Amino acid sequence: MKPTKALHDLGQSLWIDDITRDMLDSGTLKKYIDEFSVTGLTSNPTIFDNAISKSASYDDEVQRLFKVGYTGEALFFELALQDLSRAADMFLPTHQRTASVDGYVSLEVSPLLAYDTQATVASAKRLFEHAHKPNLFIKIPGTKEGLPAIEEAIYSGVSVNVTLLFSSEHCVKAADAYMKGLERRVAEGLSPDVRSVASIFVSRWDKAVLDKVPAELKDKLGIAVSHQSYRDYRKLLDSDRWQRLESMGARPQRLLFASTSTKDPAAPDTLYVEALAAPNTVNTMPDKTLLAFGDHGKLDGVLSLDGGDCEDILAAFEKAGISVSGLAAQLQKEGAASFVKSWEDLLQSIETKSKALG
Repeated sequence: MKPTKALHDLGQSLWIDDITRDMLDSGTLKKYIDEFSVTGLTSNPTIFDNAISKSASYDDEVQRLFKVGYTGEALFFELALQDLSRAADMFLPTHQRTASVDGYVSLEVSPLLAYDTQATVASAKRLFEHAHKPNLFIKIPGTKEGLPAIEEAIYSGVSVNVTLLFSSEHCVKAADAYMKGLERRVAEGLSPDVRSVASIFVSRWDKAVLDKVPAELKDKLGIAVSHQSYRDYRKLLDSDRWQRLESMGARPQRLLFASTSTKDPAAPDTLYVEALAAPNTVNTMPDKTLLAFGDHGKLDGVLSLDGGDCEDILAAFEKAGISVSGLAAQLQKEGAASFVKSWEDLLQSIETKSKALG
């Protein structure tokens, strides 16, 4: 059995962290679905910047949209929704077969809105309604300003992928925002069946401390933080608060492991897939990691519900001079900034193409 199928059968969803028009046109995405058990897809500004700026596949559509008055951000979202709508249709059978648990694609609001609650809510609603796809997540960052936007989006019936989470504390706050939105729906007699995932970024932890810790701690921080987050996530599902919502028809906000490509060239290329196997969760990975795991990945066990040795490992990092909470805040800030940079590059690429082709 292919390792990707074994992971799927364990109960973890494998999503591809990539989308390009070439991937859709060439049949590559269909191959991933058929041969690698891929059941969903995520995107972000960096992915679309690479796709649009480095490919001629979008040129004709950029030219057409520009001629009818689309520019900048509006033009980008039209291109993105064209791709994501096609992908959403490909995953729709999975979405229907799993009773809306799986088979999602994700589109991020403008990263320029990461610290603007009201603008984020307005954008999330607009994109969700415009796409009109039952299996679309709108990605909203779990920043301080993003959390009330997540609550409001969920209350409004918008399915949300909470992005830029870097710690158990971040994940718990994202879950709280999700539950607040559901509780408001229940209080008004609305269905609490609005779906969400919470995306915790993994490999960026280890990249950040690669040259700052002793050899025995290398490539262990992201996994320890993820293990702690999974333990606390499972505890949350046992809480009276969640049990009440579930009894009324709510479904859990699933934990999603993101940024799972290995950044350390000395580490195994399947490190964060093998270490984070867990039922009822998601692992989204770039093509290279998916293909590597499909080729030589191994499943030796699953994440333990009690967190295993995560607290001992985190304590060892603190002893080595790494403030885990401080680094989580730094990584979230840096992550938001990196997406802004990609967004600006993306809009510049679209402007350049528009003028050249128009």
